[in-house]
Amino acid sequence: MFMPTLIPSERLAPLTSDDDVRYSRTIAVPEIGAEGQERIRAAKVLIVGTGGLGSAIALYLAAAGVGTIGLVDSDEVEESNLQRQIIHSTPDIGRPKTESGRDSILALNPGVSVITHQVVLTAENALSIHEGYDIIADGTDNFPAKYLLNDACVFLGKPLVHGSVSGLDGEVTVFDSTKGPCYRCLYPAPPDVMSPSGSGVLGVVPGLVGILQATEILKLIVGGADTLIGRLLMVETWNTGFREVTIVKNPDCPVCGAAPTITAFVAES
Repeated sequence: MFMPTLIPSERLAPLTSDDDVRYSRTIAVPEIGAEGQERIRAAKVLIVGTGGLGSAIALYLAAAGVGTIGLVDSDEVEESNLQRQIIHSTPDIGRPKTESGRDSILALNPGVSVITHQVVLTAENALSIHEGYDIIADGTDNFPAKYLLNDACVFLGKPLVHGSVSGLDGEVTVFDSTKGPCYRCLYPAPPDVMSPSGSGVLGVVPGLVGILQATEILKLIVGGADTLIGRLLMVETWNTGFREVTIVKNPDCPVCGAAPTITAFVAES
């Protein structure tokens, strides 16, 4: 689906001479240009989960010059994280992931504003955290969090850039209930697959999926691109393949359908 930009023109400001240098290769892309880079700088993106997916999302959005990046995570860095969570390093073991992630982002691009939310995302805080951002990125690894994210985005009318990995495979899409399906349209109930929490995963897989998520986020920010709304991209790394599945809005969806029965957060297991 071709999408207009999500960033209103009144939030734009001219690029500085330093911006012209740092982002010169991006500005040279005809589909982006100086105005697209201004929109990237004006954007506010919330990344929920600073693990394997969130690491790739955060670093590439920071490199691209996204002006405000929010990080939500309640965990601390563990040694077993370092195989895939490249925003953290060995000296960060034991530190809060949001602090480690913030430091890595600012080391890469000090012009980015980083807001840390060192909390567990819950029904009580999800809406207040989400509402300050233009786009929400799903870097979570469990189904309760994914349903919570989805429902918060539906309630607020915000796009959710979804990613999930398991073992050697992953999936990416954009959920936007104002223009297409939501997560519950695709998965009315928690499925038996694609839940990486506690299971094995090849470290490069969340990196690949996270980069695809970052690409979708930048497309939503700049506008004029064909996004993954209504399309689920399946990534198969061991045999190097991509498959695309069409997903449609469910008119009977309990949260985004014509007569929703979920109007407040519910627990999913």
